[in-house]
Amino acid sequence: MSQTSDRQTEIAVEQAHVDIVYKRVDEMRTEAQAMRRRGDQLAHGARNEAIFEQAAMLFERDVMVRHATQILRTLDAEHEGLVFGRLDDTDGETMYVGRLGIRDVNFDNLVTDWRAPAAAAFYQATAEQPMNVVRRRVIRSTGQSVVDIDDDLLAPEKRPAGMAVVGEGALMASLTRARGDRMRDIVATIQREQDEAIRAPWKGVTEITGGPGTGKTAVALHRVAYLLYRDRRRMGGAGVLVIGPSPAFTSYISRVLPSMGEDTVELRSLGEVLDGVRAAGVDPAEVARVKGSLRMRRVLKRALREPPPDAPTELRTTYKGEVLKLDARDLAKVRRVVQGINRPPNQSRVDAAEALLEALWRKADSYELGFDRNELITELGERIEFHRFVVVWWPILTEQEALRLLADRDRLRRAAGRSLSPAEVDALVGSWADPSAPPTVADVALLDELRVLLGPPPKRHRRRTRAENPNWSPSPRRGEHYDEYSHIVVDEAQDLSPMQWRMIGRRGKYASWTVVGDPVQSSWPDPAEAEQARVSAVGARAQRRQFRLRTNYRNSAEIFELAAQVVTDVSTPDQLPHAVRTTGVKPSVRVVDPSELAEALRVATRQLLAEMDGTVGVITAASRLTEARTMLAEITDDRLSVVDGIEAKGLEYDAVVLVEPTELVTESTTGPRTLYVALTRATQRLTVLTSDPDWP
Repeated sequence: MSQTSDRQTEIAVEQAHVDIVYKRVDEMRTEAQAMRRRGDQLAHGARNEAIFEQAAMLFERDVMVRHATQILRTLDAEHEGLVFGRLDDTDGETMYVGRLGIRDVNFDNLVTDWRAPAAAAFYQATAEQPMNVVRRRVIRSTGQSVVDIDDDLLAPEKRPAGMAVVGEGALMASLTRARGDRMRDIVATIQREQDEAIRAPWKGVTEITGGPGTGKTAVALHRVAYLLYRDRRRMGGAGVLVIGPSPAFTSYISRVLPSMGEDTVELRSLGEVLDGVRAAGVDPAEVARVKGSLRMRRVLKRALREPPPDAPTELRTTYKGEVLKLDARDLAKVRRVVQGINRPPNQSRVDAAEALLEALWRKADSYELGFDRNELITELGERIEFHRFVVVWWPILTEQEALRLLADRDRLRRAAGRSLSPAEVDALVGSWADPSAPPTVADVALLDELRVLLGPPPKRHRRRTRAENPNWSPSPRRGEHYDEYSHIVVDEAQDLSPMQWRMIGRRGKYASWTVVGDPVQSSWPDPAEAEQARVSAVGARAQRRQFRLRTNYRNSAEIFELAAQVVTDVSTPDQLPHAVRTTGVKPSVRVVDPSELAEALRVATRQLLAEMDGTVGVITAASRLTEARTMLAEITDDRLSVVDGIEAKGLEYDAVVLVEPTELVTESTTGPRTLYVALTRATQRLTVLTSDPDWP
């Protein structure tokens, strides 16, 4: 029988089983809907019962409806390819592996959940260690239709007569498929080294490192799904938070977990970690470097000790015909006394009022007029003009208001002391010069630091609304500034500044961690300072386990060979992954005159869109991004994205046009690392446009 006939016969076999599975899923959905209806009926019946019976019936209703709703949510999740794998063992037993565990009406197993211990062999068995597996089969479906299969024969000597083996390898087939605008899950093609990281214990810190295309992000997301499956009570109740580098990245990965039935995980970009704030841009690398340094914590603390710019410099009042006055020197002394209490400023207004009244009493006492202390303090403390003075002299500040005060150069210079150079002060003042500008990604960590330093405002202090603050974003369902997550995933961790680590660490007081990154791709210039902050954030005594992924599944070998050239001076050979796939198509490096760049970009982009079925990314330096988008404004194909080197982090495209690579190096504080990231985004085709005839 021919290979084609074998394939069609085997596809028909798998289709028959898949049909049984989906039929059972429909039955389960009907059963869950009926359960929910019964729960609603219980609620109606409870109205006519005595109070205790009513409470019991309502509790039963809640449990029934909640359980039915969870089943329906799971069954209705995106699960194209519900059944994606099959194992045939040496005992003649067959097990199907899929996104969900499904049993028939007799509780016999139709599909084993990929996260179950029994399914581990699907990912861990190899020809060297077959784990009792003879044949591993990957089943690829569109909707409910099986369209292809690929087999691995792991124990050929135990292959029974008549067992067909078809296909050329599921992994390689999946790597050549066109990309969309969302990351796909990899449940059908998880490799052994990836599976070991996915199934690692939940406690402590799990570090996953590896070069571009090694599947770090996918592994981290599948690890979340695995942990929720194994320990949903602990993980699901307190919640899981996944933090990525940018909104483009979180959008790109947004469907991975829901496709596996997990829709309760919270995804945030670095610019969205602080509730009520959403960043709308990034700073130039040098400015971001200053804002992200731990030096800024000292600057912010000193800045909050400064009086507000409109604070009165004199308090004058009369008592029983005598004028009592506190001048600027007196008021400065009172402020130092209040600050010495070491209570957050927003919780110190009462302290400030009491200290002012005490200073007025001492002033009166110095006149030897014989006033009663308690009477003086009580009467002055009840005067409306005194309260008005305190409100202005010791205002309650939001973190946004406190940060805007640092746009004053003299104020920032005093707060900076020796922590910042004059040039750094000027750079920060320039970045905050426009009071209406939204915060940058680096500003968000500073705002979070100020939030903690200021302390919560009194309860009667009204928070800003969306109408008053266009950068306002709604509070999460877990409550504002929630800090009790059970597990936190940090992706592209090598780029986090120390201040960002402090911000994230506050959300993980009780969390275990999955930290994902690649030192070679780092855009943070001081790794030692960042490492210190990272250890402090995740816990210095936390148990650590490390996994290094060494195989590049994304890039063709031809593309990665070019990318590796640009980081030879900042990496060691063991830090670079091995690209396992070849296409026979080398990157196209085109030298263009700067005056002809716009037309060359349009031509190269149209060419790749015409030749590729999937996505095309145009990557430029941040300083050229707006210009590039204008150049390509007439191309309206939804498959096209135009991003800068930082935005490209974590993303992938079928083809990439890279514009002026030298510019990505010169605008970075870490040399060629951002360029390395940009060069490794393409899976199939790469075109480089450069005005430098000697590049690379």
